[in-house]
Amino acid sequence: MWEAIAGNRRRSLLLLAAMGVLLVALGAGIGVFMDPGAGAAAGAVVGLVFFLVLSAIALLGGDDVLLLSADAREIRKEDAPRLWNVVEEMTIASGLGSPPRVFVVDREAPNAFAVGFRRGKASVAVTTGLLRRLDRDELQGVIGHEVAHIVNEDVRFMTIAAVLLGGISLLADFFFRYLWWGGGRRRAGVRLPLQAQLLIVLGAVLVAALAPLAARLLYFACSRRREFLADACSARFTRYPEGLARALEKIASSAAAEPPAVRAVAALCTVNPAAGGAGESLFSTHPPTDVRVRVLRAMGGGAGYADYEAAFRRVRGARQRLLAESLIGRAEAVPARSASTGESAAEDPVARARDVAELRGRLANLVPIACGCGLRIRIPGGFDPDRVRCPRCGTEHAVPAVDRAAAAGPSTAALQYRRRGGGWEAFRCACGAVQQLSPAFGASSLVCRSCGRRIEIVARADGRSTSARL
Repeated sequence: MWEAIAGNRRRSLLLLAAMGVLLVALGAGIGVFMDPGAGAAAGAVVGLVFFLVLSAIALLGGDDVLLLSADAREIRKEDAPRLWNVVEEMTIASGLGSPPRVFVVDREAPNAFAVGFRRGKASVAVTTGLLRRLDRDELQGVIGHEVAHIVNEDVRFMTIAAVLLGGISLLADFFFRYLWWGGGRRRAGVRLPLQAQLLIVLGAVLVAALAPLAARLLYFACSRRREFLADACSARFTRYPEGLARALEKIASSAAAEPPAVRAVAALCTVNPAAGGAGESLFSTHPPTDVRVRVLRAMGGGAGYADYEAAFRRVRGARQRLLAESLIGRAEAVPARSASTGESAAEDPVARARDVAELRGRLANLVPIACGCGLRIRIPGGFDPDRVRCPRCGTEHAVPAVDRAAAAGPSTAALQYRRRGGGWEAFRCACGAVQQLSPAFGASSLVCRSCGRRIEIVARADGRSTSARL
């Protein structure tokens, strides 16, 4: 697999260099339009500086920017144990070393994406809809696909390329806006023949129109190949190609019914949410989902690279090749396993939906209240009354909060909250901000991030304690 990764790196460098050339050419074209004399050199220099600045921004914080744009929230193991365990399993199976950080995006549309610039600093983000809809085998397939992007160093390239593509589009948009607001009329004092001026204008407009288009074609073409390679790696990591195939079908079928996700990460997702399972074209960021599914299901009883390559050629044509012959010849045979049995196969979709609903409540900082009639009431932090009535049975419940007697004292007085159980708990501080306690919380106090007051956590009445800290 190292040969494939090395080839991936070479193609990435060539593609990024091509985008840099496009950016410099675009700057030179705009420069010639503004100053036919020395504008080409000045514009090329501006384009080169723009390229270096964008590359630095992408390298230093591009992954955090993408996660922020998608409104992704980092979680811990106690937030979603099933997801966390699957990430750890795929980390071990891929030989990644340290597991990536895990994020959750509160969106009903199922999908996932990965970002990061090196293996030790990578992140995987999934939507709450993915956690609710996929069983363990399907979730393993999707996480294996995203971990493969990290192992193959796709995420580094895709993040930088996305930033550069945005820069090229931004510069071209600036030029057209300049024309729209009268930039061409201000060039009337340039003493050149009319035909020369027309050629300069047409050339600049042509460069500004074709540069973003060429950059998108380069970006999308390379992205499609990487998706096939990540599918091959996921099949090998999980040894169950059918899991990823079923997951792709579920994601694609849901994408058409949901509004598109943040466009900044659409090209990084397992299935492009803006296109779903659309057919293949020059402007497709991903291969058609039905083709990916057919390749996975054509692997037969094997889950190795040679099996995927054979299935790829059967579906795409004998002349199509994904992996190098040297890699296929050295790849060990990996038999496909059967579907999971036992506890993981007996996953209750209702229980899975309930766990995801509780996770979404924690992400939204809601205070849950369990009524005896079976209804779970969720109260937002800004809810003023101290008591709430169950809409089903009418029972009145106190909203969990710090001890009001302590809260009525001076601002420096310690507040208290008595734990009611050993699971997740949420309560309101005296200032109204919601505080979350995980099952692993074992500290004697915490500090409210809103008002800065210290809250003493009193042990449960049965005296039981925990050993880990939040």
